[in-house]
This record gives sequence, structure tokens and C-alpha cells, in this order.
Amino acid sequence: MVDEKITIGVLALQGAFFEHAQMLKHFNVEVREIRQKKDLKGIFGLIIPGGESTTMSILMKKQSFRDELIKIIKNGLPVFGTCAGAILLSKKIKGNKSSEGLSLMNIEIERNAYGGQLDSFEEDVVLNLNDEKKRFHAIFIRAPKIIDVSENVDVLSRNSRNEIIMAREKNMLVATFHPELTSGLAVHEYFIQMCGRFTQKP
Repeated sequence: MVDEKITIGVLALQGAFFEHAQMLKHFNVEVREIRQKKDLKGIFGLIIPGGESTTMSILMKKQSFRDELIKIIKNGLPVFGTCAGAILLSKKIKGNKSSEGLSLMNIEIERNAYGGQLDSFEEDVVLNLNDEKKRFHAIFIRAPKIIDVSENVDVLSRNSRNEIIMAREKNMLVATFHPELTSGLAVHEYFIQMCGRFTQKP
């Protein structure tokens, strides 16, 4: 848990931002919905939720803060992308010649890798967080698949098929499942701990 109250942003252009905001309210943090460039000032971390990655990318450009977001993440802002958020952070998307997102994390991802909405599934997985193993009930909805990672990326969890479902590279965390749709707090707590070590530069 974080002792000093910090502000965590949730990208609120589209997708499951409300559910992430509700999860954060279990902790000693301020929650800010991010819709404009000015909203980024003073946050200690950012969650990019599941939803439609193409729509979010278009809206970030329309609101003129995509470049600023890339800059502050490169400067160390902790960021957590779930499902579509993981796609936006990925440097390589299978089948795409050029990235439409933020293109920051050294992973390759495949969209809708398990099929459509009817192919959604749930299973219990093991998370390796801070050298502790924690069981977590993971929900996969139109989920992408992390098909490759660089040697600088730490794999934090795999599913029963031995596929990577959660990974971290420095200040960037991604998950292909939806921790905001469960009662488990371990994933959000881990991200908040990452945020507690960050001080945003003016």
C-alpha cells in the first residue's frame, strides 16, 4: 500500500475507464480521469483501459496529447495498459506495418487472438509480483495475445496455455486480461506501488 496520497490517472476517452477508477478507490490515492493534455500534469501514473485501441488512438491525436503522453512515459511515468491498453503500448502489432498507438514497449502483440466476444473465457492464474506468487482470477474478453517480448521485458504471468498474459518493462506494465472486472486487488496494488516511486518533473 502507498502511505502518501498520490494521483493516478485513468485514460477516459473510451473503454472500461470507470471500472479501473472504482478499483483505485480501494487505495489511498486520488483518481483523475484523463481527457485532455492538461489533465496529465501532476499524475504519478496512468492506466490505459480495455476498449477499442484504434478509437483511443484517434481520440488521443484529436485531443492533441499523444506526443505529450509518449514524452512523459519515456521520462519514467508508470503506465499500465490492459487489453486495448496493452496494444497501444506495444511496439509491434502482428499484421500492422506501422503502429497506430504509443509504440513504447518492446513486445509484439496480436489483436483478438482468441476470437470474438463469444470466445471470452476466465481462468485462475499465478502472478509473480515482487518475488511473491499470487493466485488471481483472470477474465479475458476479446483478448490480445503477447506473442513475443524482448530480453528487457519481465514476464509476470502466463495462462494455462503457457502464453504470456502480463509483463513489465521498466515503468510500463501490461496485461491481456481485465483485473478491473474482478474483486482481486493484487494487480492494481502492484501498479500503485510502481507509481509511488515516481516524481513527475515540471
